[in-house]
Amino acid sequence: MARLARLEVPGLAHLVILRSNGGQVAFVDRQDRQTFLAALAEAASTSAVQVHAYALLATEVQLLLTPAEPGALGRMVQGLGRRYVSAYNRRHGRAGTLWDGRFRAAVVEPGPLRLAALQLVDTACSEAGSTSIGHRTGAGPDPLLVDPPEVWQLGNTPFEREATYRARLAEGVPHASAERLRHAALGGWVAGTEAFAAQLGATLGRPARPRPRGRPRISHP
Repeated sequence: MARLARLEVPGLAHLVILRSNGGQVAFVDRQDRQTFLAALAEAASTSAVQVHAYALLATEVQLLLTPAEPGALGRMVQGLGRRYVSAYNRRHGRAGTLWDGRFRAAVVEPGPLRLAALQLVDTACSEAGSTSIGHRTGAGPDPLLVDPPEVWQLGNTPFEREATYRARLAEGVPHASAERLRHAALGGWVAGTEAFAAQLGATLGRPARPRPRGRPRISHP
């Protein structure tokens, strides 16, 4: 069976996951993370993609991104891979790929779930400098990042927004929402309500959610 084309919708946020190849450590130290973020800034700028959040884990990268035009997300990730992997290989004396095949991505519905995705990425790692959490909690603005509308709705002033966001982080993302977001990203599906998924599926001409397994039930008179 042919592989479905990746869901990519300009103007909507996408939860993107890049996993390292064979458990290879993708970030040895702070210098690697800084190199990656510089490459991310350049690739996003040249590809018309907004970066909302990032988490740089040992063997995985999580990003919340919004492309401005068709194909922008793929171009950005390809450019990011070329820039970072070549720098990583030079520094660590290795060759070959660093990432495990294609990147995974889910289109995220605007509103509460997009804010949950932002929180999920911001809290994916507790190591200082590994996530974008400081941008929204008072450590200072990060020029790489663009806040989605949901953040601006948290308060009328930066102080109010930061305080509200910190409170939300303390509460945590409900387990069901976190699982739904990650499952959608790894499967290449839509994360959102049934109505949102149905609308996108009809617009794009492909399933936005996995079909139920097994044969459909036969109704008897």
